[in-house]
Amino acid sequence: MRDHHIGMIVPSSNLTMETELPRMLAAREQVLPEDRFVFHAARARMQHVTPEQLAAMNEQAARAATELADARPDVVATACLVAIMAQGPGFHCTAEDDITAALRAEGASAPVVSSAGALLSGIAALGAERVAIVTPYMKPLTQAVVDYLTDAGVEVVDSLSLEVPDNLAVARLDPADLREHHRKLDISGADALVLSACVQMPSLPSIEAVQDEVGIPVLSAATATTFRILSSLGLETRVPDAGALLDGTRADPGAVTRAA
Repeated sequence: MRDHHIGMIVPSSNLTMETELPRMLAAREQVLPEDRFVFHAARARMQHVTPEQLAAMNEQAARAATELADARPDVVATACLVAIMAQGPGFHCTAEDDITAALRAEGASAPVVSSAGALLSGIAALGAERVAIVTPYMKPLTQAVVDYLTDAGVEVVDSLSLEVPDNLAVARLDPADLREHHRKLDISGADALVLSACVQMPSLPSIEAVQDEVGIPVLSAATATTFRILSSLGLETRVPDAGALLDGTRADPGAVTRAA
Protein backbone atom coordinates (compact mmCIF):
# COMPACT_ATOMS: atom_id res chain seq x y z
CA MET A 1 0.00 0.00 0.00
CA ARG A 2 1.25 3.47 -0.94
CA ASP A 3 0.43 6.59 1.05
CA HIS A 4 -0.16 9.77 -0.94
CA HIS A 5 -0.09 13.00 1.04
CA ILE A 6 -2.53 15.64 -0.24
CA GLY A 7 -1.98 19.24 0.82
CA MET A 8 -4.99 21.54 0.62
CA ILE A 9 -5.24 25.32 0.79
CA VAL A 10 -8.83 26.09 1.75
CA PRO A 11 -10.82 29.16 2.79
CA SER A 12 -11.13 29.40 6.57
CA SER A 13 -14.91 28.96 6.28
CA ASN A 14 -14.78 25.99 3.91
CA LEU A 15 -16.44 22.84 5.24
CA THR A 16 -16.78 20.84 2.03
CA MET A 17 -13.34 20.51 0.46
CA GLU A 18 -12.21 18.44 3.44
CA THR A 19 -15.26 16.18 3.22
CA GLU A 20 -16.01 15.58 -0.48
CA LEU A 21 -12.43 15.01 -1.64
CA PRO A 22 -11.58 12.55 1.15
CA ARG A 23 -14.92 10.83 0.58
CA MET A 24 -14.14 10.34 -3.10
CA LEU A 25 -10.64 9.07 -2.48
CA ALA A 26 -11.84 6.77 0.32
CA ALA A 27 -14.32 5.29 -2.17
CA ARG A 28 -11.45 4.82 -4.60
CA GLU A 29 -9.52 2.92 -1.93
CA GLN A 30 -12.35 0.38 -1.83
CA VAL A 31 -11.80 -0.57 -5.48
CA LEU A 32 -8.08 0.25 -5.78
CA PRO A 33 -6.73 -0.59 -2.31
CA GLU A 34 -3.06 -0.26 -3.21
CA ASP A 35 -3.32 3.53 -2.80
CA ARG A 36 -4.17 5.35 0.42
CA PHE A 37 -4.64 9.11 0.80
CA VAL A 38 -3.70 11.32 3.73
CA PHE A 39 -4.85 14.95 3.92
CA HIS A 40 -3.22 18.07 5.34
CA ALA A 41 -4.93 21.48 5.19
CA ALA A 42 -3.81 25.06 5.58
CA ARG A 43 -6.44 27.78 5.83
CA ALA A 44 -6.73 31.28 4.38
CA ARG A 45 -9.16 33.73 5.98
CA MET A 46 -12.46 34.25 4.11
CA GLN A 47 -15.99 34.42 5.51
CA HIS A 48 -18.11 36.08 2.85
CA VAL A 49 -17.92 35.54 -0.89
CA THR A 50 -17.22 39.13 -1.88
CA PRO A 51 -14.61 40.43 -4.33
CA GLU A 52 -12.71 42.09 -1.48
CA GLN A 53 -12.50 38.99 0.72
CA LEU A 54 -11.67 36.78 -2.25
CA ALA A 55 -8.76 39.00 -3.25
CA ALA A 56 -7.53 39.14 0.35
CA MET A 57 -7.66 35.37 0.58
CA ASN A 58 -5.54 34.97 -2.54
CA GLU A 59 -2.85 37.09 -0.91
CA GLN A 60 -2.55 34.47 1.84
CA ALA A 61 -1.84 31.57 -0.54
CA ALA A 62 1.96 31.79 -0.36
CA ARG A 63 1.88 31.77 3.43
CA ALA A 64 -0.40 28.72 3.44
CA ALA A 65 1.80 26.95 0.89
CA THR A 66 4.88 27.62 3.02
CA GLU A 67 3.17 25.97 5.99
CA LEU A 68 2.15 22.95 3.91
CA ALA A 69 5.69 22.58 2.57
CA ASP A 70 6.81 21.43 6.01
CA ALA A 71 4.62 18.31 5.63
CA ARG A 72 6.28 17.47 2.28
CA PRO A 73 2.99 16.75 0.46
CA ASP A 74 2.94 14.82 -2.80
CA VAL A 75 0.53 17.33 -4.37
CA VAL A 76 -1.00 20.62 -3.23
CA ALA A 77 -4.50 21.72 -4.23
CA THR A 78 -5.77 25.25 -3.74
CA ALA A 79 -9.52 25.24 -3.52
CA CYS A 80 -11.59 28.32 -4.00
CA LEU A 81 -12.61 28.44 -7.62
CA VAL A 82 -14.26 31.85 -7.61
CA ALA A 83 -11.42 33.49 -5.66
CA ILE A 84 -9.20 32.75 -8.63
CA MET A 85 -11.70 33.30 -11.43
CA ALA A 86 -12.80 36.65 -10.00
CA GLN A 87 -9.27 37.98 -10.61
CA GLY A 88 -9.70 37.73 -14.37
CA PRO A 89 -9.09 35.24 -17.18
CA GLY A 90 -6.10 32.96 -16.84
CA PHE A 91 -5.37 33.84 -13.21
CA HIS A 92 -5.22 30.17 -12.22
CA CYS A 93 -1.84 30.00 -13.97
CA THR A 94 -0.55 32.90 -11.86
CA ALA A 95 -1.96 31.40 -8.66
CA GLU A 96 -0.47 27.98 -9.37
CA ASP A 97 2.92 29.53 -10.20
CA ASP A 98 2.95 31.60 -7.01
CA ILE A 99 2.13 28.59 -4.84
CA THR A 100 4.72 26.50 -6.68
CA ALA A 101 7.36 29.15 -6.01
CA ALA A 102 6.49 29.21 -2.30
CA LEU A 103 6.78 25.43 -2.09
CA ARG A 104 10.07 25.32 -3.99
CA ALA A 105 11.54 27.99 -1.72
CA GLU A 106 10.99 25.55 1.14
CA GLY A 107 12.39 22.56 -0.73
CA ALA A 108 9.01 20.95 -1.52
CA SER A 109 8.61 19.52 -5.03
CA ALA A 110 4.85 18.87 -5.05
CA PRO A 111 2.88 19.75 -8.18
CA VAL A 112 0.14 22.34 -7.67
CA VAL A 113 -3.52 22.02 -8.60
CA SER A 114 -6.13 24.78 -8.51
CA SER A 115 -9.84 24.05 -8.57
CA ALA A 116 -10.20 26.73 -11.27
CA GLY A 117 -7.60 25.15 -13.54
CA ALA A 118 -8.93 21.69 -12.70
CA LEU A 119 -12.43 22.60 -13.86
CA LEU A 120 -11.03 23.69 -17.22
CA SER A 121 -9.03 20.45 -17.48
CA GLY A 122 -12.05 18.39 -16.51
CA ILE A 123 -14.25 20.00 -19.14
CA ALA A 124 -11.53 19.44 -21.74
CA ALA A 125 -11.05 15.81 -20.68
CA LEU A 126 -14.74 15.21 -21.31
CA GLY A 127 -14.38 16.71 -24.80
CA ALA A 128 -16.99 19.31 -23.91
CA GLU A 129 -17.13 22.68 -25.63
CA ARG A 130 -20.47 23.90 -24.27
CA VAL A 131 -21.54 23.65 -20.63
CA ALA A 132 -24.30 24.74 -18.28
CA ILE A 133 -23.34 25.64 -14.72
CA VAL A 134 -24.89 25.92 -11.26
CA THR A 135 -23.22 28.22 -8.74
CA PRO A 136 -24.05 29.37 -5.20
CA TYR A 137 -22.70 32.84 -6.00
CA MET A 138 -24.34 36.21 -6.42
CA LYS A 139 -24.97 36.93 -10.08
CA PRO A 140 -21.95 39.22 -10.66
CA LEU A 141 -19.58 36.51 -9.42
CA THR A 142 -21.34 33.88 -11.52
CA GLN A 143 -20.79 36.17 -14.49
CA ALA A 144 -17.08 36.28 -13.61
CA VAL A 145 -17.03 32.48 -13.81
CA VAL A 146 -18.88 32.56 -17.13
CA ASP A 147 -16.41 35.11 -18.49
CA TYR A 148 -13.46 33.03 -17.29
CA LEU A 149 -14.74 29.90 -18.98
CA THR A 150 -15.57 31.82 -22.13
CA ASP A 151 -12.06 33.25 -22.32
CA ALA A 152 -10.74 29.69 -22.06
CA GLY A 153 -12.82 28.65 -25.07
CA VAL A 154 -15.75 27.06 -23.21
CA GLU A 155 -19.21 28.31 -24.14
CA VAL A 156 -21.60 28.61 -21.19
CA VAL A 157 -25.05 27.97 -22.65
CA ASP A 158 -26.90 28.70 -19.39
CA SER A 159 -26.15 29.41 -15.72
CA LEU A 160 -28.02 29.39 -12.44
CA SER A 161 -27.00 31.54 -9.45
CA LEU A 162 -28.33 30.46 -6.05
CA GLU A 163 -27.18 33.81 -4.58
CA VAL A 164 -25.86 32.73 -1.20
CA PRO A 165 -23.19 35.24 -0.06
CA ASP A 166 -22.28 33.66 3.29
CA ASN A 167 -19.72 30.91 2.76
CA LEU A 168 -20.83 28.83 5.74
CA ALA A 169 -24.39 28.93 4.41
CA VAL A 170 -23.11 27.63 1.08
CA ALA A 171 -21.63 24.59 2.83
CA ARG A 172 -24.98 23.88 4.45
CA LEU A 173 -26.92 23.76 1.19
CA ASP A 174 -28.56 20.38 0.68
CA PRO A 175 -26.91 18.60 -2.27
CA ALA A 176 -30.19 16.78 -2.92
CA ASP A 177 -31.72 20.11 -3.96
CA LEU A 178 -29.44 20.11 -7.00
CA ARG A 179 -31.61 17.35 -8.43
CA GLU A 180 -34.28 20.04 -8.81
CA HIS A 181 -32.12 23.12 -9.37
CA HIS A 182 -30.55 21.80 -12.56
CA ARG A 183 -34.00 21.54 -14.15
CA LYS A 184 -34.13 25.35 -14.24
CA LEU A 185 -31.32 25.31 -16.78
CA ASP A 186 -31.63 24.99 -20.54
CA ILE A 187 -29.09 22.25 -21.25
CA SER A 188 -30.34 21.42 -24.74
CA GLY A 189 -27.11 22.74 -26.27
CA ALA A 190 -24.73 21.60 -23.53
CA ASP A 191 -22.08 18.88 -23.81
CA ALA A 192 -21.67 18.71 -20.00
CA LEU A 193 -23.27 20.05 -16.84
CA VAL A 194 -21.22 21.59 -14.03
CA LEU A 195 -23.51 20.80 -11.13
CA SER A 196 -21.46 22.81 -8.64
CA ALA A 197 -18.94 25.39 -9.87
CA CYS A 198 -17.75 25.76 -6.27
CA VAL A 199 -15.84 23.40 -3.98
CA GLN A 200 -17.84 24.69 -1.02
CA MET A 201 -21.28 23.80 -2.41
CA PRO A 202 -21.89 20.08 -1.73
CA SER A 203 -22.91 18.09 -4.79
CA LEU A 204 -21.33 14.63 -4.65
CA PRO A 205 -24.48 12.69 -3.63
CA SER A 206 -26.31 14.07 -6.68
CA ILE A 207 -23.68 13.76 -9.41
CA GLU A 208 -24.60 10.27 -10.63
CA ALA A 209 -28.37 10.74 -10.22
CA VAL A 210 -28.39 13.95 -12.24
CA GLN A 211 -26.08 12.46 -14.85
CA ASP A 212 -28.44 9.53 -15.28
CA GLU A 213 -31.33 11.95 -15.72
CA VAL A 214 -29.80 14.43 -18.15
CA GLY A 215 -27.84 11.98 -20.28
CA ILE A 216 -24.69 14.10 -20.55
CA PRO A 217 -21.55 14.09 -18.37
CA VAL A 218 -21.98 15.82 -15.01
CA LEU A 219 -19.01 17.15 -13.08
CA SER A 220 -18.29 19.60 -10.28
CA ALA A 221 -15.39 21.69 -9.08
CA ALA A 222 -14.71 18.95 -6.52
CA THR A 223 -14.74 16.04 -8.97
CA ALA A 224 -12.55 18.03 -11.35
CA THR A 225 -10.08 18.79 -8.55
CA THR A 226 -9.98 15.10 -7.62
CA PHE A 227 -9.39 14.22 -11.27
CA ARG A 228 -6.44 16.60 -11.47
CA ILE A 229 -5.00 15.42 -8.14
CA LEU A 230 -5.03 11.78 -9.26
CA SER A 231 -3.56 12.69 -12.63
CA SER A 232 -0.81 14.75 -11.01
CA LEU A 233 0.08 11.73 -8.89
CA GLY A 234 0.18 9.50 -11.97
CA LEU A 235 -2.74 7.42 -10.70
CA GLU A 236 -5.77 6.00 -12.45
CA THR A 237 -8.51 8.62 -12.45
CA ARG A 238 -11.23 6.29 -11.23
CA VAL A 239 -13.66 6.96 -8.39
CA PRO A 240 -16.95 5.03 -8.07
CA ASP A 241 -20.21 6.97 -8.38
CA ALA A 242 -18.55 10.32 -9.07
CA GLY A 243 -19.62 10.98 -12.64
CA ALA A 244 -18.17 10.43 -16.09
CA LEU A 245 -15.01 12.43 -15.43
CA LEU A 246 -13.87 9.91 -12.82
CA ASP A 247 -14.81 6.70 -14.63
CA GLY A 248 -11.13 5.89 -15.24
CA THR A 249 -11.22 6.36 -19.02
CA ARG A 250 -10.31 10.05 -19.28
CA ALA A 251 -6.87 11.50 -19.92
CA ASP A 252 -5.89 14.79 -18.28
CA PRO A 253 -5.06 17.23 -21.11
CA GLY A 254 -2.73 19.12 -18.78
CA ALA A 255 -0.59 16.11 -17.89
CA VAL A 256 1.87 16.47 -20.77
CA THR A 257 2.31 20.17 -20.08
CA ARG A 258 3.07 19.55 -16.42
CA ALA A 259 5.48 16.73 -17.19
CA ALA A 260 7.37 18.96 -19.60
